[in-house]
Order: sequence, then C-alpha cells, then structure tokens
Amino acid sequence: MWLWLTLFIVGGLTYLQRVFFVGFDDSLPPATRLRHGLRFVPVSVLVALIVPELLVVEDAIVVAPGNIRLLAGLVAIATAWHTRSILWTLVAGMVTLLLLQLIASLQLAG
Repeated sequence: MWLWLTLFIVGGLTYLQRVFFVGFDDSLPPATRLRHGLRFVPVSVLVALIVPELLVVEDAIVVAPGNIRLLAGLVAIATAWHTRSILWTLVAGMVTLLLLQLIASLQLAG
C-alpha cells in the first residue's frame, strides 16, 4: 500500500515539475536568473554522462596514460575545440579509441 502511494506521489511531483517549465506563457516570462541558469543544463548533463565514462575503469578513477578512453576523450576534446564540428569530433575520438584498443590488444597478445 505504501509503495503504491509513494509511487503515485513521486510520479505526480515529477509530472508537475515537468509541466511547470512547459507552462511558461509569453505573458509571464521566467525570471532572468532562471533563464540564465537553464542555459547551462545541457552542458551539465553532457559532462555528467561523459566524465565517468572517461575516468572510471573497473570501479576506480584512473587518470593515467594507460587509460585509453581518457586519451581518446582528450583527442576528441581537442578536435572539438579546433574544428567545432560534431562529425570530426566523433570520428577523431572513435578512431583514436579503436587504434589504442588495437595497440593494447597487440601488446597483450605479443
């Protein structure tokens, strides 16, 4: 009983939270500070998704030359900074990651 009640309350609050931002009308613009803060939401979400993938290896944070995902990520960041192209950023990051994985597998085999 309590589980269902909790689920309905949390679901309702989540729904209201989402409707709140959609419900802004042109006659009632959001506060300047709120608009300024909302500009950073996409960047924050991307950082929260990408950084753990680059730094965490086998449940530990690894910032070392042996972390090939971090090296490929740094190449992708440099490419994005230089070209401002999503396509070239993806290509550079993935090619670097694949090459580093190939080199690492050849070293393990040999």
